[in-house]
Amino acid sequence: MTVITKDGTPTEIRRAWAAAALACMGVVFGDIGTSPLYTLRTAFTGTHALPLTHENVLGVLSALFWSLMIVVTLKYVSLIMRADNSGEGGILALTALVARGLDKNPRRRWWLVGFGIFGAAMFYGDGMITPAITVLGGVEGLGVATNIFEPAW
Repeated sequence: MTVITKDGTPTEIRRAWAAAALACMGVVFGDIGTSPLYTLRTAFTGTHALPLTHENVLGVLSALFWSLMIVVTLKYVSLIMRADNSGEGGILALTALVARGLDKNPRRRWWLVGFGIFGAAMFYGDGMITPAITVLGGVEGLGVATNIFEPAW
């Protein structure tokens, strides 16, 4: 049943926009949530699986929760967000700061700029592989909900 709202938009369009917005949020925030899901699955399956007991489930969930809290709070909020180069952030901004700050010691500067370039390469590699892993994780999640995609992958 289609109901026209006060602004003239049908409810189906509003629902579709809400679903699309939720899906976009899942893509944005799904990156940091993908690794704990794989960790949870790995903890209870495979050759070195933990027995599925109440204590083990709570222990693994606690370890995942606190590792996420420590990484997000301590690393990202407290450390990474404070490091900036005139308002610019990221590994390239930090490399520029190092390059300017070590003019008197060229050998140390060369090594630290090299580490910055390596960090930038790792960042670009992560940017290439993360979307693929996220899509595969989403398809794997659909496989749990329905087996219609089973022959496709």
